Amino acid sequence: MAIESLNWCEQGRPLILIGQTGVGKTYIAQAAGLQACLSGKSVMFMSVSTLLENQVLARSTNSYLKFREKLTKPDLLILDDFGMRKFTSMEAEDLREILEERSYGKSTVITTQLPLEHWPEVLPDPVIADAIIDRLDGLSIQVKITGESYRKIKAKKLDSKKEEK
Repeated sequence: MAIESLNWCEQGRPLILIGQTGVGKTYIAQAAGLQACLSGKSVMFMSVSTLLENQVLARSTNSYLKFREKLTKPDLLILDDFGMRKFTSMEAEDLREILEERSYGKSTVITTQLPLEHWPEVLPDPVIADAIIDRLDGLSIQVKITGESYRKIKAKKLDSKKEEK
């Protein structure tokens, strides 16, 4: 199934882009988001770090339910860089709730370096980890991206241009 076709999005299926730093996960996720926008879909992009920071802020201002609604409304939610740090139990439960609400016909793209089987390493509660993985594993399209970091490739090109001068 081609990512750009958006069939997965029409079906409300999650898309998980897995790969090392710099291989283009965020670029592909943003391209899918742009394609969805051009198709008339509502899209929200947020790094997982920003998501977690906003969750804490929303809870401290008693606006968490409004914040969660904001995340569950778009046709496509893109969460970038899952697994860069360990979640607290509350953060993991919040993520589970968001994914649960989105599992009824709304797609979520998650970029990560961690294959699903390693997610329990960053989700502290094994029951919540299992619930999150269950909401994603069977239904999701998982794309493993390999290759050298584009940043390293770009640096090599810049270095070779310097040497030519």
